Amino acid sequence: MAAVTAAHATATAEATVTTNEAELPLISDPARIRPKDARELSRVFFQRLAMLDEGTHEHQYVRNTLIEMNLSLVRYAASRMRTRGDSQEDVVQVGTIGLIKAIDRFELSREVEFTTFAVPYIVGEIKRFFRDTSWAVHVPRRLQEARAELAKATEELRSRLGRTPTTRELAELMSLTEEEVIEARKAANCYRTSSLDAALTTEDEGTETALADRLGEEDPSLELVVDFRSLAPLIAGLEERDRQIIHMRFVEELTQSQIAARLDVSQMHVSRLISRLIKRLRTGLLGPAVA
Repeated sequence: MAAVTAAHATATAEATVTTNEAELPLISDPARIRPKDARELSRVFFQRLAMLDEGTHEHQYVRNTLIEMNLSLVRYAASRMRTRGDSQEDVVQVGTIGLIKAIDRFELSREVEFTTFAVPYIVGEIKRFFRDTSWAVHVPRRLQEARAELAKATEELRSRLGRTPTTRELAELMSLTEEEVIEARKAANCYRTSSLDAALTTEDEGTETALADRLGEEDPSLELVVDFRSLAPLIAGLEERDRQIIHMRFVEELTQSQIAARLDVSQMHVSRLISRLIKRLRTGLLGPAVA
């Protein structure tokens, strides 16, 4: 117990440490243990943890103490990785999950410091948290990873070539197809979004308008959808020859002369036929009064 005694001496400056009947350090405030002292005490607690059965009061005490003593690892990792708008508390909570996993899987026989073993677990949980929550629109994990690789490849080629790299150059460097590079670029647009109600200031007038007012425009083709749906049964009711004339004129976009040559009639006759058909369809679509 020499190591334990030495650890007691240094730890008492930060927290109260006593000893229970089984010579196990009893720490009143594990969170105040200095990181250097926590490393020494952690070995003692891991030795005891390996000897205890899960579910016992002592096992719970040892495990909880290990968690609290090593929370400084989580805070350190969280402070270095909090690059977005997430609160420090949220990131620490996520990192603590990684710490708990490391404690449950650590064995002294690994002959490695617990800090070295635990940091990848903590960082991994934080990165997973960022990956799952930072995207405004959820995209598959492969596209999330491709976005990060695309950013690195773009920067590397820009430095090397002195210009913005082409899609083909990026595809060759990343060992992807050009289609996959384009897909990764589209996925990058899903990382952040803007509210349609966000206020924007116009440069010329200095007035504020909503983002939604500047996006898109009315598509005149949308009105044609209703017309086409209404015309479909009317055209279906025409005779076969009349439907062919409509198809040649408005789908194939043939001239009246070309249609006349196909039907072996005069151009004047084709003109009269088309006028008659248009009037019939307009009457069926809009009614006799409008036609």
